[in-house]
Amino acid sequence: MEKKLVYKGKTKDVYALDNGNYLLKFKDDCTGKDGKFDPGENSVGLTIDGVGDVNLRMSMYFFEKLKEAGVKTHYVSADLKETTMEVLPAKVFGKGLEVICRNKAVGSFLRRYGDYIEEGADLPSYVEMTFKNDEKGDPLVTKDGLVVLGVMTEKQYDETKEMTQKITKIVADDLLKKGLVLYDIKFEFGYSGDEVVLIDEISSGNMRVYKDGVYVDPMTLSKLFFA
Repeated sequence: MEKKLVYKGKTKDVYALDNGNYLLKFKDDCTGKDGKFDPGENSVGLTIDGVGDVNLRMSMYFFEKLKEAGVKTHYVSADLKETTMEVLPAKVFGKGLEVICRNKAVGSFLRRYGDYIEEGADLPSYVEMTFKNDEKGDPLVTKDGLVVLGVMTEKQYDETKEMTQKITKIVADDLLKKGLVLYDIKFEFGYSGDEVVLIDEISSGNMRVYKDGVYVDPMTLSKLFFA
């Protein structure tokens, strides 16, 4: 099948296919700072050999699971040999919106609100959204802000939030079976017609996970998950 490069991303490249779908090529680059991985950072901080492969494997696993649960996503199929995933076309909200679901107070949440909460404190699947904008440090945006700016409707926001919490629970429950605790996870959503759909990936590179109170890096997480 013919493919044409349409976008070079931080952790994936995107190709247009002649059947109308898109192909995501997973890379070994990770977001972070000063050589340390951080899913909340907005620039590539390090390259980990083989991380593209494990990110695709985990994404494939969870997308198949969400399909069974009736959650709408852009996933079509994956090719582990080529480290690629075929996806349905979907429009992003605005110029790109990241949705974070937090079960524990860590990372940027703790940096912002540390005067009011202790590190690692429980959060009720707290959802926040940020605009994808490296120069501005991915600014937070409220529901009212998204509606006023015409990025999404109230209905789309409510659907996105509900889907985020449902998907987070599915991922967290699966990890817990292996003694792994999900602290937070980052998603991207888009829309196809009137439907809100999960896009991008669901991988160790987009989540913060702890085991026995100790942070687990993405590669170790993938090994523990598929052990």
